[in-house]
Amino acid sequence: MAGHSKWANIQHRKGRQDEKRGRIWTRLIREIMVAARLGGADLDINPRLRLAIEKAKAANMPADNIKRNIDKATGNLEGVNYEEIRYEGYGIGGAAIIVDTMTDNKVRTVAEVRHALSKHGGNLGTEGSVSFQFKHCGQLIFAPGSNEDQIMEVALEAGANDVVTGDDGAIEVLTDPVEFELVQKALEAAGLKPELAEVTWRAENTIELSGEDAIKMQKILDVLEDLDDVQEIYHNAEL
Repeated sequence: MAGHSKWANIQHRKGRQDEKRGRIWTRLIREIMVAARLGGADLDINPRLRLAIEKAKAANMPADNIKRNIDKATGNLEGVNYEEIRYEGYGIGGAAIIVDTMTDNKVRTVAEVRHALSKHGGNLGTEGSVSFQFKHCGQLIFAPGSNEDQIMEVALEAGANDVVTGDDGAIEVLTDPVEFELVQKALEAAGLKPELAEVTWRAENTIELSGEDAIKMQKILDVLEDLDDVQEIYHNAEL
């Protein structure tokens, strides 16, 4: 999951990632390869690759693995050619879902995504059917109890667009994608380390689901996350 400021959702997401640590490396490798293929291996001019490498290091991926996959993507080694494909659809209660994939077989991938949605009460939509409900932005989330005044001062001075405090006390810093790295570095230089920092698709409005509907929606998200070709899932459900 990505794109929510609710602290419980963030903690649930991190728990799910811990359960699937092995699969995370696979997804990070694909992101490194696509970023390197599209933008080249020079980190100074390829912010997407810089971010992918930071995530890989945070997941304890060895430097040799990172370099080898950059070399594959830039033609120095033979490797698989992955294609980025985005799917849009609906979950329980009309909740909007965006599924970002990287695949070497798009026929297989679309069939798996469609099946995961339809089998569990959702359905696959057309391109653009739900993406208008999300905003592409940088997002940094701090735990409840963090120093709100300091975060706001540093973030806005560094170029952040907004600082939002949720009902649960979590603090969310929002930036333009191109300003994300600058704001992140400024915050960390001030000793303010976020629990979550990423360029994401953030839901403009959310749909609250509870009880059986929340369970069904979580099942859809779990099944999608288990697909090998899925890189990221964004949705507007508050569970």
